Amino acid sequence: MVEWTEQERNIITSIFSNLDYDDVGPKALIRCLIVYPWTQRYFASFGNLYNADAIKTNPNIQAHGTRVLHGLDRAVKNMDNIKATYAELSVLHSEKLHVDPDNFKLLADCLTIVIAAKMGSGFTPEMQATFQKFLAVVVSALGRQYH
Repeated sequence: MVEWTEQERNIITSIFSNLDYDDVGPKALIRCLIVYPWTQRYFASFGNLYNADAIKTNPNIQAHGTRVLHGLDRAVKNMDNIKATYAELSVLHSEKLHVDPDNFKLLADCLTIVIAAKMGSGFTPEMQATFQKFLAVVVSALGRQYH
């Protein structure tokens, strides 16, 4: 179990309370699919992903990026039990979708970049450290079924 300080809880809550999910979620997923093109294989049913422009304008990618960010709300609201919160999603991604668990980390890194760009100098090293800790716990929980 991960221990969270009150300051860490406040930082995570603050970051998520100020996000435009319909902007940040899609941008993070788009970045992941362009920078790490092998991750596109999990989105074959989403239509045209043949180049960066197609990925950027794909409505299915946009919607899924938003869905992913809303999914992180579950972790924010259940910070003391993230592993149990994501148990079903872990099973889904491992047994049905067969997603390589390393991709969760890649998407987390892309999300951090997008948030850092949005927040600018307000995304202090201390905030980033807390955000990285949070994402590491989420990534671990999503990858739990694989172990």
